[in-house]
Amino acid sequence: MKNIIEFIGNTPLVKIQRLNPNPKVQLLAKLEGTNPGGSVKDRAALNMIKSALERGNIRKGTKLIEATSGNTGIALAMIASMYDLEIELVIPSNSTRERTLTMEAYGAKVTLLDSMEVCRDYAEERGEQEGYFLLNQFANPDNYLAHYNTTGPEIWTDTEGKITHFVSAMGTTGSIMGNSMYLKEKNSDVQIIGCQPTEESSIPGIRRWPVEYLPKIFDPKRVDRVMDVSERDAVEATRKLAKVEGIFAGMSTGGALHCALKVAEELDEGVIVFIACDRGDRYLSSNLFG
Repeated sequence: MKNIIEFIGNTPLVKIQRLNPNPKVQLLAKLEGTNPGGSVKDRAALNMIKSALERGNIRKGTKLIEATSGNTGIALAMIASMYDLEIELVIPSNSTRERTLTMEAYGAKVTLLDSMEVCRDYAEERGEQEGYFLLNQFANPDNYLAHYNTTGPEIWTDTEGKITHFVSAMGTTGSIMGNSMYLKEKNSDVQIIGCQPTEESSIPGIRRWPVEYLPKIFDPKRVDRVMDVSERDAVEATRKLAKVEGIFAGMSTGGALHCALKVAEELDEGVIVFIACDRGDRYLSSNLFG
């Protein structure tokens, strides 16, 4: 019998039917909300903690700390509880209440600060103190290697190697980096498309980082195209995805879907896979579905 973290990965790849604007293109959603912690971040969180334990970077009594906008924090809280590790999660004060309560339910200490940048600075300072270990998803290779080792191979297998375009929101950029590495190794013609918010937009899970906070794991050469998506378009796509396709997800998924639909309109044929990052139930206290 498996424990809960052994069910991370092997998520469904689902056909988008009614929203697809091009019958000659296959549009597929990788449903990461079916992971035990409810998001794509389960993969990176497990790999970061497990690998650090194997290397001896952390041990019984070590206090983990991480800055997160939400999903990584939930995943880390769940996995830390399984390894009996203390963890402090530093999140922006505008995060939905569902996220904070979920982290606390897993036993994590939650610290609320003004912005993601402030959260990162605080976590880095605490991580330098004795007894603390900063996981640092923004600079940790174990983040993207989780996707190189699991998500990418799953997509390649499930599409029988026919994938032509991969679309992902860009936050820490772990998902897009790891999948790009794997898929490009299998077929260098696969197009990797990243989604970022327009200048004036705020989309949970997708960031347009200031240069000084750009994730160190990000390599722009691994992304063929970056597309901007507005908050309005991301919200509209998220609501349509639930109402028309029965897929209940968050706004970053809507952003990725919006970009994937634009790509589908441009093609004569192809197989597009986009990451459906998480579940919509952790946004119910926001105005996303109101």
